Amino acid sequence: MKTPWTASDIPSQQGRRVLITGANSGIGFHTALELARHGAELILPARTLAKADDAAARIRAEVPGATLHTDILDLADQGSVRAFAARTIERFPGPSLDLLINNAGVMAIPTREVTVDGFERQFATNYLGPFALTALLLPSIKPHPGSRIVAVSSNAGKYGKIAFDNLQSERRYSPMFGAYTQSKLADLIFAVELQRRLTAAHSPILSVAAHPGYAVTNLHDSGPGSGNSPMKILLNLLHPLSQDAHHGALPTLFAAVSPTVQPGGYYGPDGFLETKGNPTAAKIVPAAKDQAVAVLLWEQSERLTGVTFASLVRSQVSA
Repeated sequence: MKTPWTASDIPSQQGRRVLITGANSGIGFHTALELARHGAELILPARTLAKADDAAARIRAEVPGATLHTDILDLADQGSVRAFAARTIERFPGPSLDLLINNAGVMAIPTREVTVDGFERQFATNYLGPFALTALLLPSIKPHPGSRIVAVSSNAGKYGKIAFDNLQSERRYSPMFGAYTQSKLADLIFAVELQRRLTAAHSPILSVAAHPGYAVTNLHDSGPGSGNSPMKILLNLLHPLSQDAHHGALPTLFAAVSPTVQPGGYYGPDGFLETKGNPTAAKIVPAAKDQAVAVLLWEQSERLTGVTFASLVRSQVSA
């Protein structure tokens, strides 16, 4: 029987600089904590500096010698994404990042909300923000074997569809099995397509994805688990299939550090319906491997964000 992979299997992260979004709570916090335990230097942005500083304080309480940097980043605001990327590049010039983990997200916001840029909030936060951030920071990622970009998707993404005629849910809004699943499918499509483009550019950087299964986190407090909605009742019925945030972080950690990870791979729990369990290769649904959809989504994403990857990917080849 194969020995389950746990946080104790994380190799030393000494000398590695990691940027992880959404590390102030949930699986993001536990991902950051374990990387800090193994010696990584962490950049921890959050929507407010108070939230980022609080996360850093909680990590230092467990790992007193941790090297941590806090900052402000609101992925739903393209201006905030650009400003944060510019500060990061100024603070850490040149290729200086070993690992970028796009973890932050929102889930099943009950009523449709529009961001300052005019985007539906879930699509903006879960997908367009990470897309732009990755593009802006790609030149900062070391063009070395071992460098990785990890997209945190969702097991629910398998039920998603990229509705090009309704990307912003302006025609119809379904909080969970519409806007949320679309955004998380988009994350997986992005990870796979980014790897295809990095490979074509002969870059050693890996793009991979992970999902936490059904992990009970603070997302349920602000999304489908709030109030007395039918979705909350369903989630309560599914509770026996859930796992806590610590175990939910393991697939992300595996994707980030395991030497067995494959380019463009996807990782999640090995249990029933991939809801909980030990990290293993997860199923990539056909919709996430449709290159025509991936290319069109990429083009739409560049148009919406005003950020392009073309010259940035080439820069990795010459670095």
